[in-house]
Amino acid sequence: MNPRRLVQKTLTFDFPARIPRHKWLLPWAEDNYPDFVRRLHEVFPDDIVSAPLVYTESLSTQGDKHKKGTYVDEWGCVFTNPLDGAIGIVQTPLVAEWQDLDKLKPPDAILSLDRESVNAFCRESDRFVLMGSFVRPFERFQFIRTMENAFVDFVEKPPEFFQLLDTIHQHYLKELEVWAQTDVDAICLMDDWGTQQGLLASPEVFRQMFLPMYKEYAEVAQHYGKYLFMHSDGYILDIMPDLIEVGVDALNAQIFCMGVKDLGEMYRGKITFWGEIDRQHLLPHGTREEIQKAVYEVWLHLYQNGGIIGQCEFGLEANPDNVFTVYETWDALGKTGRKA
Repeated sequence: MNPRRLVQKTLTFDFPARIPRHKWLLPWAEDNYPDFVRRLHEVFPDDIVSAPLVYTESLSTQGDKHKKGTYVDEWGCVFTNPLDGAIGIVQTPLVAEWQDLDKLKPPDAILSLDRESVNAFCRESDRFVLMGSFVRPFERFQFIRTMENAFVDFVEKPPEFFQLLDTIHQHYLKELEVWAQTDVDAICLMDDWGTQQGLLASPEVFRQMFLPMYKEYAEVAQHYGKYLFMHSDGYILDIMPDLIEVGVDALNAQIFCMGVKDLGEMYRGKITFWGEIDRQHLLPHGTREEIQKAVYEVWLHLYQNGGIIGQCEFGLEANPDNVFTVYETWDALGKTGRKA
């Protein structure tokens, strides 16, 4: 079974031959452990990859978003990064006052995606291919206004607030249309909705302002026959039913802070859990036995004839040996553990 078909059977709960693999390697890991990263790729090749980002027009970005210093993204948002290998934060709003809103120009150059390059990549690969970028309306609003201003906006809701949301949303709809007309297997959303204890905003804010956007993104995916993948950090248990209802096929979330057993009791077989393994404690500090136990716990509670992608993030402070053990354990479970 080739990797693409393996992932498809996982997403449809159709008895995949093993757990698919998807490594998330931050540049920090590649910079600090290059030999180990090469070994990871050799021993545990990915079943899921991202399409290349090739555009026929310049995106007018400045700097390197993974290097210490400043980086200006395609929207013009300025990120300040205190160290190499990570991603910075926006400290100065692109739209500081609402009268500046008319000056905001969505990056039309992103719509110049070189579809033939993407399609050629898909044709030449037997792996499951994700679109190369993420749609992120909640986070984009914060990048443009800064997080502090954004949460005030969610309370005050001036007319310009809705205007900015619509500008972001309409641009992302266009971007998704471009990607959905390529040969990628899935389109991708990414909004970090949670802290480690609860949502950053109330479920009502999510359902009133952002869930309708997600529904339209899901409709694009469904229209073109694409799977819908989503990443969201933090404790997002309160909105998981909404994400399932809207049509998210695979969710990358911090399942350990929400309780793996509880998630399984509520949502096993209803959505594919696209990883992960706890990044705060287990990957940096866990023993080999604790890592093996954690992977087994995910399989025990969340697997149902599929529904699990073996993903973990090799990022800041992660112990390389623990990352290796994660994939080693998934492979072992794939050979010995099957559930009906």
